[in-house]
Amino acid sequence: MTRLETFDPDDRAIPYLDQGDGPALVLLSERGADGGGLGTLTSILVETGFRIVRIGFRGAADDVTLQDLAQDVLDVLDHLEIRDTWIGGHAFGGTVARTLALAHPDRANGVLLLGVEVAQIPVPQHMPVLVVQGAGDEITPAANGLQLQASAPGLVSVTLLEGAGHMFPVTHAGQTAEIIEEYLDWD
Repeated sequence: MTRLETFDPDDRAIPYLDQGDGPALVLLSERGADGGGLGTLTSILVETGFRIVRIGFRGAADDVTLQDLAQDVLDVLDHLEIRDTWIGGHAFGGTVARTLALAHPDRANGVLLLGVEVAQIPVPQHMPVLVVQGAGDEITPAANGLQLQASAPGLVSVTLLEGAGHMFPVTHAGQTAEIIEEYLDWD
């Protein structure tokens, strides 16, 4: 079993897990989930040859911004000597991933969004975005992903999982992994 590590620059205590070998994919969990909800999805992707880096969020602080959290992710990537990767996340984690990709397009090969939050963050120019949405998700509804696709139709691909709600990365982990593998075509 892989052990949760903590990268602690400037007393920020950023939790992360680094599993597998192969092309790197960074996954950020939903707010408050600390990556736990992405464990099965991670296991499947690691089994198929991915290196998955799950990064949690530092302890709650009222003054922490999206840019601060994106910098935390970037600092963990530097610590792990990962220079470029696909970066993604579930709901709020995806919002942080979009923030990082927009601010540092040289560090992200693409963005993976597992349920799209409504956020005024544009899609980075010339960067592919894969959106996977639960068709029955009431927290981050499928309409959010389709709206993002309409804002950048040549860059954003959307796949809806029928019968899936907000926690589809847990309840439909196999299907989600298959969509990611097929899209990235890393095998």
